[in-house]
Amino acid sequence: DVVFDIKTFYCGGDTVSGRIEVEVNEVTRVSAVKILGLGHAKVGYAKGKQRCRQEAEYLRYEAVLRLDDQPTDSDGSVVLRPGNKYEYIFGFDLPQYGKLVSTYKGKFGYVQYYVKAVMERPHQNPLECKKPFEVEEPLDVNTPELLSPTGGMKEKKVTCMFIPDGQVSLNAKIDRRGFCEGEDICINAKFENTCSRIVVPKAAIIAKHTYQANGRTKVFRQKLSSVRGNHIISGMCDAWQGKTIRVPKIKPSMLGCNIIRVEYALMIYVHIPGSEKLILELPLVIGTPGLGSRSNSVSSQEGSVSNSSQSWVSLRVPSDPPSYCDITRDCHLDQPLTPLLDDFDGDDSPIFMNAPAFPFPPLPTYTEVVVSLRP
Repeated sequence: DVVFDIKTFYCGGDTVSGRIEVEVNEVTRVSAVKILGLGHAKVGYAKGKQRCRQEAEYLRYEAVLRLDDQPTDSDGSVVLRPGNKYEYIFGFDLPQYGKLVSTYKGKFGYVQYYVKAVMERPHQNPLECKKPFEVEEPLDVNTPELLSPTGGMKEKKVTCMFIPDGQVSLNAKIDRRGFCEGEDICINAKFENTCSRIVVPKAAIIAKHTYQANGRTKVFRQKLSSVRGNHIISGMCDAWQGKTIRVPKIKPSMLGCNIIRVEYALMIYVHIPGSEKLILELPLVIGTPGLGSRSNSVSSQEGSVSNSSQSWVSLRVPSDPPSYCDITRDCHLDQPLTPLLDDFDGDDSPIFMNAPAFPFPPLPTYTEVVVSLRP
């Protein structure tokens, strides 16, 4: 068995130490006990009939261990006897920061580190035992580049049977690019709809896993969390003032591997029925929690979130409904009703309209009066 001294979680430059515990149920002659520290990235997937494979090595350490308190024969072998517990001590240093990549397990590849013990025996097959350990290279997002705001603008012309039907535009901005799990991303955006359709603005955090093997590239995209806004009818605008989306519990960005890359992005998009989405992607870098301090940025963000949340609450919480006694018998509408669009996230979804029923007030109560007429 392989037993680590302190932990199974390491960073670049740490010392991996432990012991190899050996017990035998019969007299066993051991010629050598070797320890190997190995780490590599591997990609494998099928591209048609071709099988794409690629590997990259990041750690290789090898040493021969000895039992100092056990006598050795002339050939250097050691005799292990039943009833005893033997320990071989090992220890080695990991490469410095920047030489390793974090442990990773994905759909088409992985990055793995482990310690393997090999016990060689004369005239017999060697025995092997291995145990994995995790490497987490810290990624600090408290750099000027990742603390600076980022944003963009996109617009799309909409057509109906090749006839121009107006356009949809969006302009969005976030206060920084670097985040950690559990933090809120504050979105300031403006949407404008001049086409004849009802559109829906949305935002989502996207993970992009890129695998490279045999000169080919395979990309796997995954939606992690999402929020949505209100429907925007034709000729109207809508604005997000500090709308938030929380970063879920995810692994930090992996940018230093040669064949596997994990990137994140904030995708702000507008769903347009009968047309392709209008999409704006803002790149994100997810860092290691607990590194440094972002007090100024976080406090400003919390202030904007609190102010925006109060404004949203004031918009969403209506006042008490009026009494029926205050409603006149004149039930005309001040403005035409706008039907809502059922939300479909597919590109080829048809348009479905649901016209809400208008709640007319109840009829007034009445009593029947019988009047008798006398000549």
